[in-house]
Amino acid sequence: MVKVMTNSLVESFARERAFQLLDQGSAYEILGPFDRFGSPHLEKQNIVPQFDDGMIIVKGKLNGNDAVVISIEGKFQGGGIGEVSGAKFAGTLEKVLKECKKGNRIYPIIIYDTGGVRLQEANYGLLSIAEISAAIVELRKYVPVVGIIPGKIGSFGGMSLTAGLCSALIMTREGRLGMNGPEVIQQEAGIRELDSKNNPLIWKMIGGAARKEAGLIDILVEDDVQNFKEAILSVWNGEIELKNRTKQIDYYLSLYKSCTLEERILPEVARELLAAGTERQNTELPVPTEVVQSTGRKWFDLLTDGKPSISEVPSVLVADTAINGIKARVIAVVPNPESIYYRARKGEVGLLEGWTIAKYVQQAIDEDCDAAEKRLIIPIVDVPSQAFGYHEELLGLYLACSAAIDAYATARLAGHPIVTAIVGNAISGAFLSHGMQGNRLIALNDDGVNVHVMSKKSAAIITMRSIEELDEAAKEVPAMAYDIQSFNQLGALYQLLDGVNAKNPNEEDKKVVMDAIIDAYYDIQKHKARDLSCRLTSEIARSVGRAASIKVREMIEAQWN
Repeated sequence: MVKVMTNSLVESFARERAFQLLDQGSAYEILGPFDRFGSPHLEKQNIVPQFDDGMIIVKGKLNGNDAVVISIEGKFQGGGIGEVSGAKFAGTLEKVLKECKKGNRIYPIIIYDTGGVRLQEANYGLLSIAEISAAIVELRKYVPVVGIIPGKIGSFGGMSLTAGLCSALIMTREGRLGMNGPEVIQQEAGIRELDSKNNPLIWKMIGGAARKEAGLIDILVEDDVQNFKEAILSVWNGEIELKNRTKQIDYYLSLYKSCTLEERILPEVARELLAAGTERQNTELPVPTEVVQSTGRKWFDLLTDGKPSISEVPSVLVADTAINGIKARVIAVVPNPESIYYRARKGEVGLLEGWTIAKYVQQAIDEDCDAAEKRLIIPIVDVPSQAFGYHEELLGLYLACSAAIDAYATARLAGHPIVTAIVGNAISGAFLSHGMQGNRLIALNDDGVNVHVMSKKSAAIITMRSIEELDEAAKEVPAMAYDIQSFNQLGALYQLLDGVNAKNPNEEDKKVVMDAIIDAYYDIQKHKARDLSCRLTSEIARSVGRAASIKVREMIEAQWN
């Protein structure tokens, strides 16, 4: 038998991958290593930077079509997203969007090889992923956004949420796709929840073949550059039906509500459940006998004047109210100690929470589609993290979080003002799913209000530092810190509110927050922008907080031919 030599994408570096996909002689790199624009934050932590910061942008043609490839280098910092790399990714998509709006059709191709946010630049990564997500959601209306997960690392963390938003996903058997990496689940939930060294099980859960059998990706290819090209063209030419999975809210929500977890669901069974495609009869979830008075619940009750939640899922509270005469929908994620998903009982965003958020945001969009003034949406943020669990990864937690992001971003683009109120913890994928797509962010200046991508314990393990060393590094790089004052230094907050009791608010505290919400609402109406650009235009962002992010976008504009 003659063995045909293949041109491997899996075994290639990120730059090679990008040039291999595009027509020979058509491609050129934007913001390459000779521009010497690496992360300004790594040397402060005694980490050697890389001049392209692990993010490769190559513009050219594929089969004669204008295209741009965004390729992540997994060998640098595990493909983690920091300020510069994130700005290159988001800025490129934003530039493609501008061109498409002008009638210049350019096809974006994203090659994932990433563990998610770069912990050494934690909150810059969160901001970048929110901006990447926002750009993908808006760009899909003009061209299909194709994501490729070839292998080696895969797509994890917040970057898996951007993958979930893509119009179509292409994987190899070597690729992996999940919200939480196996090692992180073991750290957070213990080896009994998931043994990260049980490789056969992990491939059955989150490997490319498993995700294809579950209907969670579109094309499974053997590792050869030509196969990838043909798969991409099949999407562009309309040969592949775009599934719009993040819009299939009723199907996925009915599925997850009907699951029983008395025994562990086997990967084979899970794949059959996910691929069935048939919406199930509505399963009524029991009302919890124990109501946890979390910070998020207290603020929900206060801002809605005690209105009952209309949500069918106890861990997501939803109510319509009026704030200073302005119609508003308030949404909060709260603990449910009796949830069938035991890893999502303390206020985490899990399978049910992500899809439920999506349902009630989409409901507001549909109900207000013909209204002259769209309802104000207020996400109340008090979320400790996404859920770390075997079933969550097996059943596609990343997609549940992507659906929530999609709904919020779609609402914002449809003209719904979104003012996010951060009253407690705003951690990791939970914050990306619930709050980060707001037009304006307000937060309480309180020790109990924290923003980050991971618990300190896990962050210390992954970065091979002690917690004390992490705290010391945060003094040099505010993006690494957990406190809200440090997050404010990045320039993303519209207001940081002093003198408010976060955990036990009273009527005076309520008035301060309501006034801030209304002020933000009128600021949104005044500026009319429906994107997230305000996070790059504040005085703090321009002077210090996002200076590198702004410069990257300027350089992309200058080098774009």
